[in-house]
Amino acid sequence: MGKKNQPGPQERRFAAYIEGLAEAAGHADRNLPLKNYCTGLLLPGERKSVEPMAARLAPENVRRMHQSLHHVVADAPWSDEVVLDRCLDLVLPAMLREEPVVAWVVDDTGFPKKGHESVGVARQYCGQVGKQDNCRVAVSLSVTTEKASMPIAFRLYLPETWSSDRKRRKKTGVPEEIEFQTKPEIARQQIQRARQRGIPQGVVLADAGYGNDTGFRRALTEMELAYVMGVQSNVSIWKPGQEPKPAAARRGSRGRPRKFHRDPKHPPVSVKELAMSMPADAWSKVTWRQGVRKKLKSRFAALRVCSAHREVPHAEEWLLIEWPAGETEPTKYWLSTMPANTPLIELVHMAKHRWIIERDYQELKQELGLGHYEGRGWRGFHHHATLCIAAYGFLVAERNRFFPSACIGNLGLPAPEPPPEFRPRGSPRSSRAA
Repeated sequence: MGKKNQPGPQERRFAAYIEGLAEAAGHADRNLPLKNYCTGLLLPGERKSVEPMAARLAPENVRRMHQSLHHVVADAPWSDEVVLDRCLDLVLPAMLREEPVVAWVVDDTGFPKKGHESVGVARQYCGQVGKQDNCRVAVSLSVTTEKASMPIAFRLYLPETWSSDRKRRKKTGVPEEIEFQTKPEIARQQIQRARQRGIPQGVVLADAGYGNDTGFRRALTEMELAYVMGVQSNVSIWKPGQEPKPAAARRGSRGRPRKFHRDPKHPPVSVKELAMSMPADAWSKVTWRQGVRKKLKSRFAALRVCSAHREVPHAEEWLLIEWPAGETEPTKYWLSTMPANTPLIELVHMAKHRWIIERDYQELKQELGLGHYEGRGWRGFHHHATLCIAAYGFLVAERNRFFPSACIGNLGLPAPEPPPEFRPRGSPRSSRAA
């Protein structure tokens, strides 16, 4: 065999990586289709649904390749968690070669979708379009170092209108054990499993959709996980020094003894009310990282408070507030259980560290086709997402092996050109119905 036909080092690493994922999928019949699917996701191309990938992988026999790819993603009963576990086993050592884990990031991502038959589709808030829309939403947990990150858990949020609809559940193959769970409940389950797997722990980061849930924050504290959580401006707290004090024992009184003595002169206030009452010298300018064109900076204040959910005092924690210059009021608020001696710059840096996963989802959606799966079923949706994340994991590993330019179409993976006359469904030039 000529030297030109020998696979390069990156191609050999990809072959070893994908072999490990195929083994995790179990049955030998899934081995080659799963490898082909991941290869198709990493090849150049605007559309990463089954049909166009089949055309890129096997232009001489698109139909057979289509059937093979469709079966492994839509029908084959392999475990998403097992494959993602194997992916992490292969990628995490590369991520940790230079830096430790600093955070676990909880997030949800939306997928606009027409119709009402695809699993999980409902009218709900969709971050991709920034408003209520017809879409489905998935909850994810990502592990991050200072410079690298990748999702390690991914699950569809099933609205109550779906979880209680037996007919639609059966039609889309929703497993019987899947019941309605809020997004924070799904995230809590993902975090518990990550801890059980022994993944190096980091500070848990999330936006106000999770931070407003007192039960979620309390669960993290019980798991001894520090957090920095966004909260809305109406979350109530006691001003420093005004929280209820333990009540003294009362002699001769009947009924349940009081646990706390509340001073009626000092009721709880909203975090916004507290922020608006703070003096000018409470605010400091902080630069937290270098952006694409300029350094990112703003004004912040941090103080120790007790949250007042249902007017019950909770343990003291940080309240971090951002009030950019020129704004008429603060724009963001966070509660955090990082240590009491944490400097302001570290609080700000961690609160803003959530940005790192934006690149992940930008590439997963735009380059790897995370939202391109056209099937309607529960299994296919999750299998496609798992293989997208697994393929992305190879890019993450390569970038941490001193190949920062590793990207879709720059991996040297061999693939023939699709037939010139081929037009996948949905193509502007396609005469077939989508």
